[in-house]
Amino acid sequence: MKDPYQFTAQWYDKLFEPINKGLRVLGLRMFLPKSGMSILDVGCGTGSHLAFYQRYDVNLFGIDTSPAMLSLARERLGDDAELYQGSATEMPYPDASFDLVISMLVLHEMDHPIRVAVLNEVKRVLKPTGRVLLIDFNPGRVNSFEGVRTKLVIFLSEIAAGWKHFRNYRHFMSINGLKALTEEVGLVVAKEKVVAGGPIVLDLLKLREDNDE
Repeated sequence: MKDPYQFTAQWYDKLFEPINKGLRVLGLRMFLPKSGMSILDVGCGTGSHLAFYQRYDVNLFGIDTSPAMLSLARERLGDDAELYQGSATEMPYPDASFDLVISMLVLHEMDHPIRVAVLNEVKRVLKPTGRVLLIDFNPGRVNSFEGVRTKLVIFLSEIAAGWKHFRNYRHFMSINGLKALTEEVGLVVAKEKVVAGGPIVLDLLKLREDNDE
C-alpha cells in the first residue's frame, strides 16, 4: 500500500507541531502517568506525542501505518519506545495491556467503519481501570475570533489533504465527532476540555461509569 506520508513526513512536525504541542501538554495534564504504566499511541506518526512521556518511568508503544512517519519516530525515540507498523484495527497486543491509550487528530481521517473498529481494539487492549485520551476536531459552536480562525485553518488543511481525507473529515463532523463515536462504542467521558475557541476537544475516556477517577 502506498504511504500517503512518504513525501510529507520530513516537514510534518515543522508545519504542525507549533500548534499541536499545546494540545499535547493539555492532554498530559488531564492524565499524568504513574511509574510503571504502559502507554500506547494509536497513529503515533513521528513520535512527537510519545516523546512527551519519555521523562516518566513508563513503557511506551506506538502503532502507525506509515513507514516514513515511523522512521522519524524511531530516530526521535530510540530504544525508549516499541513501535509497530500496521493497522490499528488489528493490533498485536494482548487484551488489557495498557493504562493509557492516546490518539490525536487521527480518527477524523478514517472511514467510519474503521474508526469504530479501531476504538473497539482500543477497548480490547485497555486495562479495566485504564484511560483513553482522544484529541480531535469538535463540531460544536465556536465562541471567539480565535475559534473562527482555527476552524478556517482546519477546514483549509483538510481540503489540502485530499478528497478522501476531506470526505472523512466532513462525515466525522456531521455525526457530531467524538461524542457520537465514543457513545457508539461504549466509552464514557471522565474529563473533557474544549479549546482553541471551540473547534478542538480533548476527551479522557474510560470503559465503565464505575471506574475510579
